[in-house]
Amino acid sequence: MKNILIKEIMVPLEEYATIHQDANLFDAIMALEKAQLEFCLPEAKYKHRAILVYDDNHKIVGKLSQLDILRSLEPKYRMAASGDDGRIMASGFSPQFLKSMVQQFALWDKPLKDICKKATEVKAKDCMYVPEPGEYVKGSDSLAMGIHQLVMGHHQSLLVTGDKMEDIVGILRLTDVFKEVVTSLKACNL
Repeated sequence: MKNILIKEIMVPLEEYATIHQDANLFDAIMALEKAQLEFCLPEAKYKHRAILVYDDNHKIVGKLSQLDILRSLEPKYRMAASGDDGRIMASGFSPQFLKSMVQQFALWDKPLKDICKKATEVKAKDCMYVPEPGEYVKGSDSLAMGIHQLVMGHHQSLLVTGDKMEDIVGILRLTDVFKEVVTSLKACNL
């Protein structure tokens, strides 16, 4: 794994779904759907599950996952959340407790038309996830370094940088890394 470089496995930025930070959630959903349809080709690895968000200078400033989108369509998740970033910490909660939260906070109780309206009002920058310093990896780093960061940080993906840390050139996804590991295991003829 040490002789495989991250830039050999990453999805280049130009092949990944991106939107401007001022785009609304509907635009984000449409961009993700378009990327998923384009990525359904036989040679494609896996569908995109997130969108990268850029600013006015075309610098990547965040990620917007499918969960971020769903969470943003129901703003009452912020009230029910135990963390400042609005993410529900459901680990260890019983199914009954989670069901009671849906009832207590009246989650998803509005008609679909209200949700549709929300999708045009909420901006990507208001619900995107801003990656932490440990969620960046250099394209010239070994796959071993990428695996280490994914595992230790429990990340689904890492932003890949070029020579400068602020220059995002791609995204290293857990699914692509796992596929590379499986390919290596198959080559062992165990």
